[in-house]
Amino acid sequence: MHELEKGMESNMNRVKIINGRIITPCGIIEGGTLIYETGSIVYTGRQNIEQQDCEVIDAAGNYVSSGFIDIHTHGGGGSDFMDGTCEAYLNAAGKHAEHGTTSLVPTILASSVEELENTFKAYRKANEINDKGAQFLGLHLEGPYLSMSRKGAQDSRYIKPPVKEEYEKILSLSGDIVRWSAAPELEGAIEFGEFIKKRGILPSIAHSDAIYEQVREAYEHGFTHVTHLYSCTSAVHKRNAYKYAGVVESAFLIDDMTVEVIADGIHLPPCLLQLVYKIKGPSRTALVTDSMRAAGMPEGESILGSLKDGQKVIVEGGVAKLMDRTALAGSAATADRLVRTVVKQAGIPLIDAVTMMTITPAAIIGADEKKGSLDKGKDADIIIFDDDINIKMTIIKGKIVYESNRQSRPDGSSASATRSL
Repeated sequence: MHELEKGMESNMNRVKIINGRIITPCGIIEGGTLIYETGSIVYTGRQNIEQQDCEVIDAAGNYVSSGFIDIHTHGGGGSDFMDGTCEAYLNAAGKHAEHGTTSLVPTILASSVEELENTFKAYRKANEINDKGAQFLGLHLEGPYLSMSRKGAQDSRYIKPPVKEEYEKILSLSGDIVRWSAAPELEGAIEFGEFIKKRGILPSIAHSDAIYEQVREAYEHGFTHVTHLYSCTSAVHKRNAYKYAGVVESAFLIDDMTVEVIADGIHLPPCLLQLVYKIKGPSRTALVTDSMRAAGMPEGESILGSLKDGQKVIVEGGVAKLMDRTALAGSAATADRLVRTVVKQAGIPLIDAVTMMTITPAAIIGADEKKGSLDKGKDADIIIFDDDINIKMTIIKGKIVYESNRQSRPDGSSASATRSL
């Protein structure tokens, strides 16, 4: 008799998922069973363990996976985190949950300290009541300490080198920051990296024109991750008569450095996704949406950043562009699209694609103790999807928050009857 069966009484808080192809880092369990109770996983394996009076979900041969984790997103569903409202956070979290994301790290663009303080307050309020969308794992500041020459769609009015008095003030306004992206070649950036690292915040290289020597020094002082590799990051280039390796080559050379890629198939073509995968592997590569408010929305004109102070952009062909179409302006991707792209277009095995969207980003952000895999004791953040990575169901900490045939569940709760997908 399995230990779960010993002395077990009727328990409607316990849910059993059967007939699924369960994805684990070690392989796929065909026809597997997963059991969770009160928000935590208690069993994942091949045995169809008998349970009394528990809810049963028949996965009907679909894939069962740990929920997707997006560690770089600016919004979705028509909302941007720079809107600075509780509603914007909750709406974006709900939209991303529909696409399989069970945890995310809201990302804030370069802006004024006053605007940062406003969105910090909105985050705290939303985090307290968010029970129907992707969970928040903390905030990511992308800027303002970036290279002007690599600013991309960031607002040049706010870009500057790091000044200790300013980032100390910003940190005094929020204890929710878990990641901060900056250009390490700027004056004062190494000291900045050391300072935030001591506070448990991940320094990440972004919007940078650094060469290898600068990246290596930054890595040794805490900058162990690269934000959206290939996007606004330097590559091999010539200065006068000499060639220099950039951020891209440095990330490849430094074995333990982790990277993230916007795997929508547009920011990076499939061949570059294959290259990153080949060199860094799934354990050091995270997939991120870097999505703006247009994610999950119809194409057309949109706003990058806050409604009050953002930039007008055009979304067409599955990506956001500046109005003059001279540059990309953030993605309109969702997590399911990323996994679909790397599997269908780049030919990366599904297990590795899921790894790059689950346990790897969880580890990078320091959330892998409870997130990122279907191991016993971890949070019951579970998704069910078909062969084309279409999301059938999203479960967050044991609550069904989305079903493809029922849309979002208004109460965020599980149903009491057996269901088949």
